[in-house]
Amino acid sequence: MADPQIVERIEHLREQIRYHNYRYHVLDAPVISDAEYDALMNELRWLEEMYPELVTPDSPTQRVGGAPVEKFAKVRHPRPILSLANAYSADEVRAWWERIRKLIPPGTPVRFVVEPKIDGLTVVLTYENGRFVQGATRGDGEIGEDITTNLKTIKSLPLRLPADSSQWSAVGDRPEGKDQPIADYRLLVTGRLVVRGEAYIPLSKFEAFKKKMAEAGERIYANPRNTAAGALRQLDPRIAASRPLDLLCYSIVEAEGLEITRQWEVLAALRALGFPVARQVALCDSLEEAIAEAEKWARERNRFNFEADGMVIKIDDLRLQERLGVVGKDPRGAIAYKFPAREATTRLVEVEVNVGRTGILNPVAVLEPVELGGVIIRHATLHNYDDIARKDIRLGDVVQIKRSGDVIPYVVGPVVDLRTGEERPIEPPATCPFCGTPTVRRADQVAVYCPNEDCSGRVVRQVDWFVGVMDIVTLGGETVDLLMRAGLIHDIADIYSLKDRREELLALEGFADKKVENLLAGIEASKKQPLERLLAALGIRHVGATVATLLAQHFGSLDALMAASAEELEGIEGIGPETAEAVRQWFGNPRNRQLIEKLLAAGLRLTADRPSARAGALPLAGKTFVVTGTLPSFSREEAEAFIQAHGGKVSGSVSKKTD
Repeated sequence: MADPQIVERIEHLREQIRYHNYRYHVLDAPVISDAEYDALMNELRWLEEMYPELVTPDSPTQRVGGAPVEKFAKVRHPRPILSLANAYSADEVRAWWERIRKLIPPGTPVRFVVEPKIDGLTVVLTYENGRFVQGATRGDGEIGEDITTNLKTIKSLPLRLPADSSQWSAVGDRPEGKDQPIADYRLLVTGRLVVRGEAYIPLSKFEAFKKKMAEAGERIYANPRNTAAGALRQLDPRIAASRPLDLLCYSIVEAEGLEITRQWEVLAALRALGFPVARQVALCDSLEEAIAEAEKWARERNRFNFEADGMVIKIDDLRLQERLGVVGKDPRGAIAYKFPAREATTRLVEVEVNVGRTGILNPVAVLEPVELGGVIIRHATLHNYDDIARKDIRLGDVVQIKRSGDVIPYVVGPVVDLRTGEERPIEPPATCPFCGTPTVRRADQVAVYCPNEDCSGRVVRQVDWFVGVMDIVTLGGETVDLLMRAGLIHDIADIYSLKDRREELLALEGFADKKVENLLAGIEASKKQPLERLLAALGIRHVGATVATLLAQHFGSLDALMAASAEELEGIEGIGPETAEAVRQWFGNPRNRQLIEKLLAAGLRLTADRPSARAGALPLAGKTFVVTGTLPSFSREEAEAFIQAHGGKVSGSVSKKTD
């Protein structure tokens, strides 16, 4: 038998790791570094290898792995896992309330809880004496499939509930609100507890995951929900472990030893026991307050890090919910107030081609007009020609479109079942539609390029880009197009010669004295922009605001940058070989050298306001910062720019290097 001190140490490590998992994956508020966490986990693994008889199914080391199963066993739920009726307007929510209030005794106080309707895969989690013993899909609401092994790979799912949750619930992690209930949640870990939740993939991780899968040549699902469902229904749990799955819980299906009578208390109990619970919840005193809360989140749905298709309005009193009963498979005591649609289907009529400032040719879908989220959509993004081929999107297809962040619509894919046989493949253009130059495609990239730097389409986009980065607010996109059609602008440097062409400007339609004065004043003011802003505005591949700042800090002047070798460029931390080569190629082009001469003659600032990094250390040199939250006198962008201007580095996450 193992030494009692070894047993005690193993249990202590497990409890510490569970607590830190909760802090990291549920609260997003870690209190130890990654290295310290890894040390705890490595010690536990070593001890369990030394004493395999002490390994338990709920140990943190047992999340990943397990042999593939031949099929999923069927699981009968202890109570029906019901769906929800839907409402698509505030009036429909009020009509729901009018129907059920007739069944409620007059004078009964009724409050409501509002929660996100998470668009994931419903899961039912069973605990015996605080240990996770079974997880299942919803199935038909009565019988689901046993996916216990796959669910154990989700790091935010507690494998063991705390015998004493006081250390967790005392850190302010319960939902805030009125009349916060207090209960002895320890009673929930001494018997049987069944919890309902939603497995999903965070939006912040989905795009990176899709890219990774595409590069590996593996199947890509159209949306996070399908990806999560596909991962959890894999017979091999190692596949589920490789997916960025997460979990949110919102309901107690069954609880031995404790009667919880309010939904608001359910959320508090779940969070106190270490379950992840959505923070976008509210306790409301009236239906109108609940409607207002739901409509607020409809406007701010982009703040969710998960797909949500509405907000659920529930009667807080669970006993009252029970008395109201069920209609079909929908409980009377709750309703889903759905968000306006962000997906629709329509026909792909044509593919237009836009050219970017670097020559990339971007396919754009021309659609039969369709309403989506209150907006008429006629065009949508098609990403690139590899994406078109992979999804097998064809001209004439009925396609599914989606609005990304309620702003940019894109084509998700074709509705293959509606094909007639008349659809035609979409091929990359052999020549640039703007200048007729044969297109090129680099072996290491998916993009199709127009290589002609004098291409009229490219020049228009370059001028647009320059105007935006240099903050010439009086020179908008339509004005740029007009000036280029009139022959007054041929490249970005020509913007600064407009002051000598006042009469020609006044001759243009819509240009009066005041408009010309404002235009020229805005152009003149842009000459004061710092060197890093000018570098970013030139449109050099891979040189955005951050890289431009690094270059300006290091070299101090445009002359020094133009004379730099590829080796010197690569020696700057944050500049890779591809960026260094792009900078060398751009400044090595005689046409661009001539452009710089014109900008110098126009009076733009081609030197930095401060000494270069080669001239001496800046006050924040060698320090790395993370900017988060809100600041009293800076926006985040301004704070990052200030740090970089004084030699510091800005990182997106806390690490050992963070000052």
